[in-house]
Amino acid sequence: MGETYNAYKEFKKIVQSSGEKMGISEDEYKVFLYPEREFMVSIPIKMDNGKTEVFKGYRVQHSGIRGPYKGGIRFHPDVDIDEVRALAGWMTMKCAVVDIPYGGAKGGIQCDPAKLSKQELERLTRKYTMMIEPIIGEDIDIPAPDVNTNAQIMGWIYDTYSTIKGKSIPGVVTGKPLVIGGCASRVAATGRGVVITIENLLKEMKKDITETTAAIQGFGNVGSITAQLLYEKGCKVIAVSDVSGGLYNPDGLDIRELLDYIGPERKLLSGFDKEGVSHISNEDILTLNVDVLVPAALENQINADIAEKTGAKYIVEGANGPTTNEADKILKERGIIVVPDILANAGGVVVSYFEWVQNRECDRWEDDVCNNKLKAIVDAAFNEVWLTAEEKDVTLREAAYMVAMKRLIETQKIRGLFP
Repeated sequence: MGETYNAYKEFKKIVQSSGEKMGISEDEYKVFLYPEREFMVSIPIKMDNGKTEVFKGYRVQHSGIRGPYKGGIRFHPDVDIDEVRALAGWMTMKCAVVDIPYGGAKGGIQCDPAKLSKQELERLTRKYTMMIEPIIGEDIDIPAPDVNTNAQIMGWIYDTYSTIKGKSIPGVVTGKPLVIGGCASRVAATGRGVVITIENLLKEMKKDITETTAAIQGFGNVGSITAQLLYEKGCKVIAVSDVSGGLYNPDGLDIRELLDYIGPERKLLSGFDKEGVSHISNEDILTLNVDVLVPAALENQINADIAEKTGAKYIVEGANGPTTNEADKILKERGIIVVPDILANAGGVVVSYFEWVQNRECDRWEDDVCNNKLKAIVDAAFNEVWLTAEEKDVTLREAAYMVAMKRLIETQKIRGLFP
């Protein structure tokens, strides 16, 4: 069924198709098809058993034309260079669509953090930081959390980098613990942005959130917070899932109960048992009859097969790259509205920007200030993308890329090409 999925090829296809629909020449967008810089490292680590293991690490800087590079670091067994290239490109577009002064980057280490002790994880993080230190910095490239990384890992990066530089530099990373310059709003920011986007979409559809059903694939940081906020707003969340499978209740799940169950140790949902709650597969989650489907796991989850079978009316992408280009075409034909990742999950990078500004100013903003600023930025971006989609008669994904690429191309023209 179609060619083998490659995230970077998917990224280039949507950039090219959006450029064509904008009516611009390839010369105007060609530069954004390729990363500006790629850094690959081999990371030797002494394991707890005394043996040495060597891990592959990456940092890709896609575009710095609108500001310092910005993007998370993920720890996952499937990390490879093409995935990191795609994620870096999506970050460039994401920062441009919400109009914050950053470029795009991404990093990753090919590992399974579940099989590493805390000490091994710390050694791996610190060695990786030391190896990419020449190309990161608060004015150059600012990492952040992503899949399987968290505030503690950002704390290790901050400390390692600051130790090398001989002074404390909190602005080198975002998503840090609050006590060392983190932002209280950052943990919930991506999920909060997804929910703000859902509310904006439902408003356009003239649908009340309290009369809406939702299913969420992924119950990590983004998925669980999205589920919690939707639940608190009266939305009926009928299904959620993690890597172990999903839970389903047509009358709605008690999300607070599920959050209490998984706890800080992040128990798997497969162990949850309650009358009226069924265990279903991740594919079942994606094909349920619901109003809103939120894929909040990894890339390539909604392929052509899932697109043919899904019963969702609206798909709001909490993950990066969850829908393939082939699936997009099918969803469009079926009349299913997709709000793309570069718009829907931009809340995280927006609040990362707030954290960075606070670090640079040696200031701290109240939580409400950050959340209000976040809402204003996400609302403005959604409205611009929605109007562009109507005006150009294109999908919301194409419209989001048009908005982003317009800003990037305008900046490129003003700055020019050196030499």
